[in-house]
Amino acid sequence: MKVLFVSLGCDKNLVDSEKMLGILSREGYSFTDDEQEAQVIIINTCCFIGDAKEESVNTILELAALKTSGSCQALIVTGCMAQRYQQEIFEEIPEVDGIVGTTAFDEIVPVLRQVLNGERVSCFRDLDHTVTEKQEPERIVTTGGHYAFLKIAEGCDKCCTYCIIPSLRGGYRSIPMEQLIKEARRLVEMGVRELILVAQETTLYGTDLYGEKSLPRLLHQLAAISGLYWIRIQYCYPEEITDELIKTIREEEKVCHYLDIPIQHASDRILRRMGRRTNQDSIRKIVEKLRREIPDIALRTTMISGFPGETQEDHEELMAFVDEMEFERLGVFAYSEEEDTPAAAFSGQIPEKVKEERRNEIMELQQEIAFEKSQSMVGRVLDVMIEGKVADEPAYVARTYMDAPNVDGYLFVNSSETFMSGDFVRVKVTGAAEYDLIGEVYDEFAQ
Repeated sequence: MKVLFVSLGCDKNLVDSEKMLGILSREGYSFTDDEQEAQVIIINTCCFIGDAKEESVNTILELAALKTSGSCQALIVTGCMAQRYQQEIFEEIPEVDGIVGTTAFDEIVPVLRQVLNGERVSCFRDLDHTVTEKQEPERIVTTGGHYAFLKIAEGCDKCCTYCIIPSLRGGYRSIPMEQLIKEARRLVEMGVRELILVAQETTLYGTDLYGEKSLPRLLHQLAAISGLYWIRIQYCYPEEITDELIKTIREEEKVCHYLDIPIQHASDRILRRMGRRTNQDSIRKIVEKLRREIPDIALRTTMISGFPGETQEDHEELMAFVDEMEFERLGVFAYSEEEDTPAAAFSGQIPEKVKEERRNEIMELQQEIAFEKSQSMVGRVLDVMIEGKVADEPAYVARTYMDAPNVDGYLFVNSSETFMSGDFVRVKVTGAAEYDLIGEVYDEFAQ
């Protein structure tokens, strides 16, 4: 049977999708992008913030129509929205035949078989369940084959007041190191050249299994895999970054000098209301240390504008902090009021218009910073990964070590030579735009 699989939300969700694709493929199912010919439709949903929830609902409703206008015999909803709104989905969208929770994705085939037998099925497990190595399927990588995400842990223990993740994904559970190394080797054998380490928080990796922060040890073992060129780390909480981790990033050649550090705000008062376990002074110190120890490091962060109780003074403090810190990469979310979170009940909820205005102000400031940072790159020689060719032009799209896929910028390489996605090329930067760079091939790169 032909399956149309739609994956929404974050890269951690994408890993689950790729594992479900692997399970389905192993059981003989084929895949299609044609909505009309799909006999099975599976939607892996997200509901982290309001926009994600809306996208998930709209996608379900749009594809539910294919139960009558297409070939669809089974419509299954998985992931975070399925976990959070099981009853509501079944009651309000009768076309949905099956629902699978976040910790039961490996049961996708039994659920599908029951649905095709005419049953309406839901499958959920305890939130602290983790799929074991024996159950772990081979993934079908959907990112083009030259990079892949490696999810090193599931769940979260931080319980920030605005976040529903612990109630959807459970407590923090590290995936055993030997299981990760085996998965990484398989991915590299499939052609992956960059591994991007993801979790709700990567910095705490191993504390539950090994009694200590073990991300540096994991990085050393990953770096020993032949054929792997880049290792990128995302979602490092600033208060958990250790000297050992900084040393490992500095000394392991395959580890990109890039770190994603979700900070969320700079006002100590707002950080406390958010339930964050740090303050502005501590954030400043870790940023200063990272830049001192790794001078060419690219730091990415995210902020939330319009959190309940945020005053104009808090906003201006955040603006001043962003201006001073000059992060290489920065994104801003307008606060999304999520039911069943403590922050949703806080006093001082900010009007949507004000939240958006504050968000836009921060992004306009960051745009100026990003342009100055880009201009400073002109003349530098960098090793870049080719992502693809620019249509009808003698040029390629590439990424530098400073750029994670889908969230950061690109470097456009002018060249009439022939390159493939995943090739590494040494490039001299010749020009810059707001978020992107332009360059030309500098010399041969030994791959």
